[in-house]
Amino acid sequence: MTEVLLALGVALVLVLALLLVRRRLAVRGQALGSPADRATYLTLHRVSLTAPALRSGLTRDSARTALPHLRALLGTPTVGLAGPDGPLAWVGPATPEAVQSLVDEALATGSTQAGSGAVVAPLSVDDRVVGALVAAGEERAGVLRATTELARWMSGQLELAELDQQRTALMAAELRALRAQISPHFVYNSLAAIASFVRTDPERARSLLLEFADFTRYSFRRHGDFTTLAEELRSIEQYLVLEKARFGDRLRVVTRVAPEVLNVTLPFLCVQPLVENAVRHGLAAKPGTGTVTVEALDEGAECVITIEDDGVGVEAETVRRALSGQTATDSVGLGNVDERMRTVYGNEYGIVVETAPGLGTKVTMRVPKFSPAVEPGA
Repeated sequence: MTEVLLALGVALVLVLALLLVRRRLAVRGQALGSPADRATYLTLHRVSLTAPALRSGLTRDSARTALPHLRALLGTPTVGLAGPDGPLAWVGPATPEAVQSLVDEALATGSTQAGSGAVVAPLSVDDRVVGALVAAGEERAGVLRATTELARWMSGQLELAELDQQRTALMAAELRALRAQISPHFVYNSLAAIASFVRTDPERARSLLLEFADFTRYSFRRHGDFTTLAEELRSIEQYLVLEKARFGDRLRVVTRVAPEVLNVTLPFLCVQPLVENAVRHGLAAKPGTGTVTVEALDEGAECVITIEDDGVGVEAETVRRALSGQTATDSVGLGNVDERMRTVYGNEYGIVVETAPGLGTKVTMRVPKFSPAVEPGA
């Protein structure tokens, strides 16, 4: 985590420095500025071009993409990137074999090595040495310092790449767990409701079967971790049609959605489980009629979604334990949705639950309309 904070701090400093250079050029009214300005600007520009490749991890492809920019930054005749299994990318007159002993030492010790006109600095992620940066063919005194500092910055970018990969894997695992948790209960009840109409109302049974097919197709699709609010609401509509077939007039649904938020991108299956909770735990045990209200409003930079029911409610401690994963209750996906929202947007975007026995339940989530963590259609 320290390396991540360091990398973020370095990136922020670089951005601010770049803006400062641009401001100085604008104030002076000069297209290129002084030699110092041009050198600073070019350095920052090279760093910004290198970062995207490193954020995909240290591979042969990313090494080849980053290498020209690294060579321009260091200014040495030979620059290379090596991994534990050998060179990943190399350019310049010095051969990988000529510096192999320095590379082996840097990989083994995790410290910068220098000798025979070459400098080799380790690239580390979470105290693991994953590769090395090689600069050779230049005797300048500043090469050692420059190579070491550049390798430190690269290590921060590689650690961010690994965190991105871990986050993606975590979300995929949580989504698989959520699908497994939802499917047995819902499939059984839906098929039972459809079967009850096969003899008495075949046309309705056919319509419900089509809704069920569309709903399950959406829920178990394999492409992407994100969806649009419009798609999620369509899935919720299908779910509620099937539940109304089971509950009849006991279930009422109220929907309020601002058209402006329909295209908001959000984590896949993050709203539907909350609606299922409202029906299963809020209204199923309530005598008489119950209402589920689904609301999505436009609030500036955020879309605010609320799922509310006037059902039996629950103890606050039960909700706390469900959100923390400390309970064996069959509350569908509450902690799962909360964790995925926090993973994507940050801890301030966890879901908020308001409830009490006999007073119903209201669940609120805020979704940023624009977030660097979300790629539309991903």
